[in-house]
Amino acid sequence: MDLYDNRLTTREIVHVTQDITATEAVFDAPEGITNPPIDELLDKASSKYALVIFAAKRARQINDYYQQIEEGMLEYVGPLVTPGVAEKPLSIALREINAGMLEHREG
Repeated sequence: MDLYDNRLTTREIVHVTQDITATEAVFDAPEGITNPPIDELLDKASSKYALVIFAAKRARQINDYYQQIEEGMLEYVGPLVTPGVAEKPLSIALREINAGMLEHREG
């Protein structure tokens, strides 16, 4: 028995890769900073730096909320949007900002 029998030849590999075109390829929907789009988020704050601070503070509150649920205390407000299964606090905060659910005051 030859070990080479179970391997694909270069010709077979090229044939397999040519069966799937770029239009048929399946990709996951972009998430994170691209959803919601950064251009829409920048309209919600005076600068990109203010947006970063705003989102980071809210993400910290959401994270603290989840930690306090385990302790039975509710000092912080939880997510204002329905979070995804494994959605991170920063993504939740960015969606809240984009939806206009939070008020940003500079100072």
